Amino acid sequence: MNSAKTRRKIAPAAAENGDSADKLDQLLLSSAVCNGEDLGPFIRKAFASGKPETLLHHLRHFARSKESEIEEVCKAHYQDFILAVDDLRSLLSDVDSLKSSLSDSNSKLQSVGVPLLSSLDAFVEARNISRNVSLALESVSTCVRLMELCSRSNHHLKNNNLYMALKCVDSLEADFLKKTPPSSTLKRMLEKKIPEIRSHIERKVSKEFGDWLVEIRVVSRNLGQLAIGQASSARQREEDLRIKQRQAEEQSRLSLRDCVYALEEEDDDGLSGGGVGDDSNGGNGILGFDLTPLYKAYHIHQTLGLEDRFKQYYFENRKLQLTSDFQVSSMTPFLESHQTFFAQIAGFFIVEDRVLRTGGGLISKMEVENLWETAVSKMCSVLEDQFSRMQTANHLLLIKDYVSLLGVTLRRYGYPVDALLDVLSKHRDKYHELLLSDCRKHIGEALAADKFEQMLMKKEYEYSMNVLSFQIQTSDIIPAFPYVAPFSSTVPDCCRIVRSFIEDSVSFMSYGGQLDFYDVVKKYLDRLLGEVLDGALLKLINSSIHGVAQAMQVAANMAVLERACDFFFRHAAQLSGIPLRMAERGRRQFLLGKARDVAEEMLSGLLKTKVDGFMTLIENVNWMADDPSQSGNEYLNEVIIYLETLVSTAQQILPAPVLKRVLQDVLSHISEKIVGSLYGDSVKRFNVNAVIGLDVDVRILESFADNQAPLFSDEDANQLKLALSEVRQLINLLLSNHPENFLNPVIRERSYNALDYRKVITISEKLRDQSDRLFGTFGSRGARQNPKKKSLDVLIKRLRDVS
Repeated sequence: MNSAKTRRKIAPAAAENGDSADKLDQLLLSSAVCNGEDLGPFIRKAFASGKPETLLHHLRHFARSKESEIEEVCKAHYQDFILAVDDLRSLLSDVDSLKSSLSDSNSKLQSVGVPLLSSLDAFVEARNISRNVSLALESVSTCVRLMELCSRSNHHLKNNNLYMALKCVDSLEADFLKKTPPSSTLKRMLEKKIPEIRSHIERKVSKEFGDWLVEIRVVSRNLGQLAIGQASSARQREEDLRIKQRQAEEQSRLSLRDCVYALEEEDDDGLSGGGVGDDSNGGNGILGFDLTPLYKAYHIHQTLGLEDRFKQYYFENRKLQLTSDFQVSSMTPFLESHQTFFAQIAGFFIVEDRVLRTGGGLISKMEVENLWETAVSKMCSVLEDQFSRMQTANHLLLIKDYVSLLGVTLRRYGYPVDALLDVLSKHRDKYHELLLSDCRKHIGEALAADKFEQMLMKKEYEYSMNVLSFQIQTSDIIPAFPYVAPFSSTVPDCCRIVRSFIEDSVSFMSYGGQLDFYDVVKKYLDRLLGEVLDGALLKLINSSIHGVAQAMQVAANMAVLERACDFFFRHAAQLSGIPLRMAERGRRQFLLGKARDVAEEMLSGLLKTKVDGFMTLIENVNWMADDPSQSGNEYLNEVIIYLETLVSTAQQILPAPVLKRVLQDVLSHISEKIVGSLYGDSVKRFNVNAVIGLDVDVRILESFADNQAPLFSDEDANQLKLALSEVRQLINLLLSNHPENFLNPVIRERSYNALDYRKVITISEKLRDQSDRLFGTFGSRGARQNPKKKSLDVLIKRLRDVS
């Protein structure tokens, strides 16, 4: 009933117009009760107005109205209720019947189910036992596998297989630690031992890595020395091939076709492969180049999750090692320690190149480049400092060669070495200045030791060493031994010094980053020849030459050195790797020209002095002889004997051009002495017989010049005769029937171009005949003297007018 009341909403009856206030209150109260509203306001209002009875009256009235409604509803549903009660009674009887049936069925089920329940209890118990046994077996199997892993881990630790031990520990942690009961002793053991084992492995592999860091420094030094040694061997093989090629070219140039050279290229001893100690696994290489401890430590740290920390640790330690390698001992000369210094750095970066290529990211390319930049900067600084202190060219060359080999070695591994080569190029001038200074000293010693004697060679190897090696031979035919060379020991000594200078210069310039360096070598070779050697020879000539034999030997030496200079420039060109035709195009004049000219002048001067001693006998000539001399004057016979002796000696050592120049100078001097005697105050007068005697003398001299034709060409022999042109033209003029032709410019240019008109005047005035008249015997003796005298007088007068 209450629920029916809550679901139904009873609207209050409509108020009629004119109802009283009580009627309205009753309606409001009825509406509130029907709607289930709060009656508190109505109760408070009733008590507030002092009329609770009215409220009770309204509530009773509402109750009576609802009772009547209930009664009406009951009446409306009475029949249904009766039917429902009948149904319930019928249902009650059915329930009783069902209850008895269920009781019977339960009794039967109990009688049947008790055995089954007993069997079920036994089955459940057996199944629990089976499950417990399976769990026990599984636990035992797990423990067995766990103990096997522990045993295997201990075995690996014992055998130093740290990575496998670490993998076993990781497997224990991943596969068994969570499966082990939390409170078990085994789990507590695992939780304690696993971190300890990992810590032990880390400490042990770190110790092995530390030992490797110590060992790799020694290995790096040996590795660098080996790599640089291989580069040196490769360079030597290249040099040998170039020497063979130059020999082949030389044989071809000399047209010696019977000699055939085959340039066979030898193996590179593995240099064409991966380099020193190169193997793809990073294991044992040459000289124990073993990276296994490094990669083992790196791999284990990767497994431990400490990869970045190990990378940083490795880089910092290697950087410290490199910094330590930069230390140059002040107790040991750098010349003795430079190979170890550079080999250590080379080995360091060979190792780092391998680690970069095979280390799996252990070190980055940028880190290696930064280390290399630091190393290059330090090496350049050390080289600058050491080069600035060196005062010996050979020391500087030794260090330069080793640095260039270092550059070749590390360039093969991809490291840029231009900065190192720039330092070497920067000290090029200093090296050559030191080299020039050394050569100046050696040349001075060689010249000071010279005895100015022809060199005697008893064996063929001496000839090859002193002549053929400098290409200063005059014939390709090997002479008989013992062989007396036309030069003294100074020549091969100086040639060896110059050749050594060329080779040292080329050695310094080679492998320095500059391909075409012939011009540089040639520039310093010009200085060596033009300044050092030429200056030393000039000093020797001016201070140590005191005899004709010495002067002749020096002049002969200069002629040989002139041929040697051709060899020097060819040798420089060949070593510099340029064609000989290019070197020939760039040739300058003979750089020892000053010394050669001075030597020849000195020889000529000494010969002239010697000749002057014989020419003093010209004072014994009878200038007013009654009969002309037919065999030459006494002085000339002495001169001819000396000249013939001189030529027989000089032709053994002096080249024909030098001998020709010297003889030409001496003959010219004799011509000047004869003319000077006629021109000087010692001869007051002379007659035509004396002139005829002089003509005989000059003819003897001209015959001497003609007799030198086997030594010289016809042209050179004619040039020797031309040296006597002044005295010859003077005698021709004095013996001429028409001396006035001297005034004819054409005739004078053709026949008297060597004569000075002032001398002609003086000498002509001294010419007398036997009756003490001017030109009494001029021309054909005793025949028409007056016209000749008149002609000569006219010549003298005209020449005086011109003067």
